[in-house]
Amino acid sequence: MACRISELVIDAADPDALAAFWSEVLGYVELGREDDGSIEIGPPGVGFGGPQPTLVLSPSSDPRPGKLRLHLDVNATDRDQDAELERLLALGARRADVGQTGTENWYVLADPNASN
Repeated sequence: MACRISELVIDAADPDALAAFWSEVLGYVELGREDDGSIEIGPPGVGFGGPQPTLVLSPSSDPRPGKLRLHLDVNATDRDQDAELERLLALGARRADVGQTGTENWYVLADPNASN
């Protein structure tokens, strides 16, 4: 038997804004809130325990001490890549430079809470 990722917990300076952003990006809905300000989002009608992981946006004011150890790759499911890029930028994503050459067939974006 193998394990699967059931949820990803992400520290956020503004959990509400980040939950709204990722809900729009992924088509997720809010599943719940904790007393500490954490917000869990996940697939509508499925929630925690389904085949897709949920995201928990947890409040944190700690500065990030360097490069993140995790990044999320997303792919459009109902439109071409250029249309999806424009949609994500309109939602508040920003282009990010991680040393691309310019010949890649993908884009690097930072979410609205990213400091760099």
